[in-house]
Amino acid sequence: MQLERGVSFGAQPPKSPLGSMLNPDTFSFPTIGETVAGARVENVVRGDPALEPAFLAAARRLVERGAVAISSTCGFSIRHQPAIAASVNVPVLTSSLLLLPALLRQVSPAAKIAVLTYDSTHCGQELLGIDDPAERAKIVIGGIEGGKYWHDELKRPPPPTDVTAVEMEVAACVARLRAAHPEIAVILFECAAFPIVAPAIRRVAQLPVYDITNLCRMTMASIA
Repeated sequence: MQLERGVSFGAQPPKSPLGSMLNPDTFSFPTIGETVAGARVENVVRGDPALEPAFLAAARRLVERGAVAISSTCGFSIRHQPAIAASVNVPVLTSSLLLLPALLRQVSPAAKIAVLTYDSTHCGQELLGIDDPAERAKIVIGGIEGGKYWHDELKRPPPPTDVTAVEMEVAACVARLRAAHPEIAVILFECAAFPIVAPAIRRVAQLPVYDITNLCRMTMASIA
């Protein structure tokens, strides 16, 4: 499921970088897409409950077209995870945040997990799916709100993704979080755009980096 990009009817959107959920070459299996009517970056990130019927309709269209699993191009879609999963008979993975319970069990009790998001002002504890306060305390959240990529994605249509800007902004966010929390042992990209810079961040941070494409590959491997 993908958000509306504001591309004029009949116009060809710019090709997304390798690693993007919008680039079919990111995966070794075929992908199909359905646009969620009315879903734009600003209202999905903010959490507009009125969008839920459109998410359900897009998910059902994907299943009708033969989808064997469903994901999303925006991690904030996790707000609709329960409703979507209840509406279709295939695995639904709207966000990499679904990995958090497993990651918390992979790290030592003293370690922390850094969640990197497009906009930390809207990525509250309620989206994490973690009820235990002690486990929640092991999660630190950082975002790139106010940066170039943040502004670019609010344009209609957005310009071609500036991979260098994304890398710089994500790397700076990681550095800030690690300075404040040196016990960070794992990085989780909540933003579905960040996988395009995952290899670079792994090299710089020398830490495991997880993202939505990892979850998609694992799910498809279990199916196929």
